[in-house]
Amino acid sequence: MKARRFVVLCGAIVGAQTIALASFAEPPDGGAPDPADGGAGSVSASCVEHLPEGATRPRLTQRMLERGTSGYAVHLEVTVEHGKGETVLPSGFDVQRSGIAHEALKKAGFALPEVDGGSAPTLTTTETDGGATTTLSIPFVPLPEKPGRNGLILPPVPVAVARASGEVMTLCTAPQPLLVEDPIANEAEPKPRPNPPPRPQRETWESARTTAYAALAGVAVGAALLAALAWWRRRPKVVPPPPPVLPWIVALAELDAVRRTRLLEEEKTGEFFDRVSDAVRKYLGARYGYDGLESTTDEALGVLARVRPPIGEIDRIRSFLEQCDLVKFAKVTPTVLECGELIDGGEQIVRRTIPPPVAAVVLPGGPS
Repeated sequence: MKARRFVVLCGAIVGAQTIALASFAEPPDGGAPDPADGGAGSVSASCVEHLPEGATRPRLTQRMLERGTSGYAVHLEVTVEHGKGETVLPSGFDVQRSGIAHEALKKAGFALPEVDGGSAPTLTTTETDGGATTTLSIPFVPLPEKPGRNGLILPPVPVAVARASGEVMTLCTAPQPLLVEDPIANEAEPKPRPNPPPRPQRETWESARTTAYAALAGVAVGAALLAALAWWRRRPKVVPPPPPVLPWIVALAELDAVRRTRLLEEEKTGEFFDRVSDAVRKYLGARYGYDGLESTTDEALGVLARVRPPIGEIDRIRSFLEQCDLVKFAKVTPTVLECGELIDGGEQIVRRTIPPPVAAVVLPGGPS
């Protein structure tokens, strides 16, 4: 059922376009157009009424203001009382911009406003018990040829109504008189209004804008660089560690410190022996890469025997270590003379195992 009503409505719309074109045709031969006649079967240059066979003409009433202003739109309000199965087509009033109907409106002193200019025709439908009532508002712009007050007559215009059967009937409105006033009719000697005050013309200066942007970018980059430089200067400085003191320098300093003590005067020969032994053992470990204080005499001699090139003072070192062990483990009390010989032997071991200085190599072509 819905599909059938859709097909009927589509046929009605197509028929409305056909009838609308036919309604703007020339009046038939032998029939003089009568603009004053807006009833059934009326024929004029702007509208030809058409009723299908057996159809009842819907009741049509119209209303428009009696006065208007030249150049300002006035609305013709048409009310059509029709049956429930009938529809007033929104495109029923579709006067072409060229043709006899348009020329008839133009000759009568009227023009149609542009549809997209805010004054398009409007249509509203209200259901009633016996049918429906549709109100159609059509704008016209009066444009009389002569200035001042003019009396115009709006010619009949077509209104298309689609029936439930798909047939389309065209109704014509009655001619509508209109008294048109001139927009400046109330002024005896109208004067042109002054022009508005001049406004400065502003245009975009591309090169100046580009230069300003570049300057701002340069300022930002410069500020960032200054901030980075200030941070770099304020950063905590890493102090390099002092160069390591050479082990033979440390050993000679410790032996010299032992020699300048009062241990021998106080007859503390055992302590004197221990301090000299520790200084030499620590030197040998630092010099040849082992823990001199924690290694036994045998362990120290085993490491020293594997040193290449061989150590020339290995026998003196063995004798020094065994003499220290004898005092330490055999509980032998050394004499002052033995303490002096021990410290002299320790200094000789240190001095004779100092590595020789590396000779400077002069490259070819260098300074002589």
